[in-house]
Amino acid sequence: MEVVAIRALAKRYAGRRVIDGFEMHVPQGAIYGFVGKNGAGKSTVMKMIAGLVTPTDGEITLFGGQTPDVRRIGVLIEHPGLLPNLNAYDMMMTQAIAFGVTKPKTACRDLLAQVGLGETGRKPIKGFSLGMKQRLGIALALLGGPDLLLLDEPLNGLDPEAARAMRNSLVELNQTRGITIVISSHVLDQLERMCTHYGVIASGRMTREMTAGDVERECGQSLRVRTAEPAKSLALLEDAIGADGVRFVAEPDGSIIVSGAFSADRIAAILHEHGQEVREMSRQAKDMEDYFVSLMEPSAR
Repeated sequence: MEVVAIRALAKRYAGRRVIDGFEMHVPQGAIYGFVGKNGAGKSTVMKMIAGLVTPTDGEITLFGGQTPDVRRIGVLIEHPGLLPNLNAYDMMMTQAIAFGVTKPKTACRDLLAQVGLGETGRKPIKGFSLGMKQRLGIALALLGGPDLLLLDEPLNGLDPEAARAMRNSLVELNQTRGITIVISSHVLDQLERMCTHYGVIASGRMTREMTAGDVERECGQSLRVRTAEPAKSLALLEDAIGADGVRFVAEPDGSIIVSGAFSADRIAAILHEHGQEVREMSRQAKDMEDYFVSLMEPSAR
C-alpha cells in the first residue's frame, strides 16, 4: 500500500505556481528522503500532505484512500511549537491531554525515553539545545501513535553527534513501530544512512523517485570508454550486451559511460573482435552528492 500518493498537485501563491504537476509515491514502511534545494517547494508539499495548506489543483491520497484520523499523522514542520518555560514532560502532557491520549503519563514518559529525553527532569525547554528541541518536537509528533511521520528539515543546525542521535531514533521508530517516515532535507550524508526511498524536487516538480538500491547502483562503479569510432562502438555494445542490464550513455566528448552489470573484460573483447581502436577504458565512481545535485536541476526532469 502507498501511504502517500500524490497526483498532478499544484499550488499557486499570488498567481505564481510554486508547485506544478507534482507526483509522489511513498510505500508503507519506507523512510522516504525528500530532497531539493532551498525554495524548491519541499515545505509547501509537506504542508499540503499534512493538511496545513490547501492545494490549488491535484489529488493527495493517504493510506490507500481511507479517511485518516488526524492522530495517524505526526507532523514536525519548521520549528516545533514549544512553550519555553515548561519542561519536556509538562509540554508533552499539555498536548497529550489536548489529543485525548489514553494513559497520557505513561505515553509521555515512554516517548521521551524513546527520543533520549527521559532524564531531563524539570529543566525548562528554553535551556535545551537545538538537537534536544528537535527530538522533543518528534516526541510531540508521535503522540497519538501515528502511522505516518512528516519531518521538514529535522537535521538542520544539528552538530554531528545530535544528527547521529536523531538519525538513530528515526531508524528505531521505523523498525520497531513500523512508522512510515517522510523527511525533507538537503543533508545528503545523513539521509544516505537511513533512507529506503528518495524523491527529488526541482522548481516545484518531482524530477525523480527511486529506491536506495537504485541510488547505490547509479552511484556505483561505471566504465568510461573512448574509441576512434564512438558511434559505431556504441551500436556494437548495445547490440551485444544492451539487454543484459548494462546501460550506455554517449557523452559530448565522444566517450561512452557504461554502468549496471557490466564486465570490463567482456566490453574490451567485443570492441577488439570488431576491430575498434580503444583509446581509453577507465573505471570511475559517481559521487552521491553530485548525483543528487544534478537531479535538483529543473532540466533533470
